[in-house]
Amino acid sequence: MTEKESGIYSIRNVQKVYRKGSDDIVIFSDLTLDIAEGDFVAITGPSGSGKTTLLNLLGGIDQASRGTVEFRGKNLTGMSAAQLTAWRARHVGFIFQFYNLMPTLNAAQNVELPLLLTDLGPKARAAQVKAALELVQLQDRARHYPREMSGGQQQRVAIARAIVSDPDVLLCDEPTGDLDRETASSVMNILAWLNHELGKTVILVTHDPVAAAFAHTELNLDKGCLVQKVAVDA
Repeated sequence: MTEKESGIYSIRNVQKVYRKGSDDIVIFSDLTLDIAEGDFVAITGPSGSGKTTLLNLLGGIDQASRGTVEFRGKNLTGMSAAQLTAWRARHVGFIFQFYNLMPTLNAAQNVELPLLLTDLGPKARAAQVKAALELVQLQDRARHYPREMSGGQQQRVAIARAIVSDPDVLLCDEPTGDLDRETASSVMNILAWLNHELGKTVILVTHDPVAAAFAHTELNLDKGCLVQKVAVDA
């Protein structure tokens, strides 16, 4: 296998069950799939099919009830909260639909937040924040607060925050869902560039077929089952 073809995630026989009152809500009963290093994956399917749950399992935010979720051979299932926090800080960047920016912090301070979990000093953190904002072409908005920026600018700040610690994986939950078509396209172009030029593995949950078309692989979920895996762009 080449580096891009080797697996970054291996999911085997995963079951995910939530308890609601006296009922068990089964999201996945026996999910198995692999995600290649450096791939750009779109996870599609109807609401309630398990897309965000899968993203949370890949990000170590949630854990499988049964089965294994491995990242480069390391089993995330059963890791402690502290171990998962340290793993996420090193390997994963998150991008959400509604940006999740701190309103009392300016753009640079929002981008710096993940670095506060590292051992970097103030000068090193400032240099990485500057580089991340430059990558999303927002260096001139570093001292602006979220309320002073458009939705597209806020999402670019969120992307800068996701990449500032140089993670291996970007997990994106409907990142264009609150944006107009032109702004959404600019955000997707940034994600495509990060994938193609910097080799980031990008995993995107989306209802938008235009956004999904940027991916190389499409995973279609329905009622917790993988019903289709399509190579969009070989």
